Amino acid sequence: MRPSVVAMLFAIMGAEPALAQGRPASSAVDLARAAERLQPGEWVWAPEIAPAGPVLIYVNLSDQRATVYRNGVRIGVSTISSGRPGHETPTGVFTILQKDARHHSTKYNNAPMFYMERLTWDGVALHAGGLPGFPESHGCVHLPLQFARLLYGATDFSVTVVIAGDAARHVGAVPAGVLAPFATDGRPVEPFSLDAPWRWTPEQAQEGPTTVIISKVDRVAVVLRNGVEIGRSAISLDDHDGEVHVLTLASDVDGGQRWLYAGPPGREAEAGSELSGAMVGRLRAPHAFYTQLRASLRPGDTVVITPARIGDGSVGQSLTVMDAIDEPTGAP
Repeated sequence: MRPSVVAMLFAIMGAEPALAQGRPASSAVDLARAAERLQPGEWVWAPEIAPAGPVLIYVNLSDQRATVYRNGVRIGVSTISSGRPGHETPTGVFTILQKDARHHSTKYNNAPMFYMERLTWDGVALHAGGLPGFPESHGCVHLPLQFARLLYGATDFSVTVVIAGDAARHVGAVPAGVLAPFATDGRPVEPFSLDAPWRWTPEQAQEGPTTVIISKVDRVAVVLRNGVEIGRSAISLDDHDGEVHVLTLASDVDGGQRWLYAGPPGREAEAGSELSGAMVGRLRAPHAFYTQLRASLRPGDTVVITPARIGDGSVGQSLTVMDAIDEPTGAP
């Protein structure tokens, strides 16, 4: 939980020590590939991929990574440092109980815990801290300073945090794919199977923002509404540029609609440009699926085209569900 004195000074001055916190951002747009290359202190953040919807944070102790999902779609990945031996970070499903951007610990010599998001009243939290490349905290999840700041601004008290894995065994516990492997209440997600060319069940989530994820490698389109999968279809996309593209449905003053590129990090040059008819023609999907999907979309909804695999959301172990209602006296 206790960052170094150098980290404290840089945090107070609003800067970021290069060795302790790593690069302030990555130019890589494909978060799946970027996550594999992250070094201690590095992170990626592309909120344009899913601009609205419920947020879920998944912390994998086995690979010392935190993944942030919004509307069921990955928007950020960061390296972390969890609890050292004897102070292991607990696994389970947590809710953010308290937020304090300038918090100082009452348990560890007034140590700064900037952008603190409390998970338990006995001292476990997400916050900015040291990132040596291995578990070294007193139980908290240390994050890069700027990533902690961005995450703090994207969360509220309804956010679920899932912590899984084993810091002593550096093997993947629950894969952090393009789609969240958990529902926003912490329950494992059972994805649709494509035993038919397509499925469409909008009654699963009748309100909220919609995001369509198109995986070039899986040749599948998945539709999420308010973080819940409501449709899935086999597709064909004649596009092999190896890049991620994010598009948002916009409305014109005359009532028409058009798809505009959002321009996430690494693709800023295409921001605001309109999707061409030729590009639309490269996508092929079952007509009935396409018709129902098109009728369901509203201005502000998002399409993400990625060369990464979507992931099956499989879960490898059970979790303890933890919660708290009343704040005890003298919480750290």
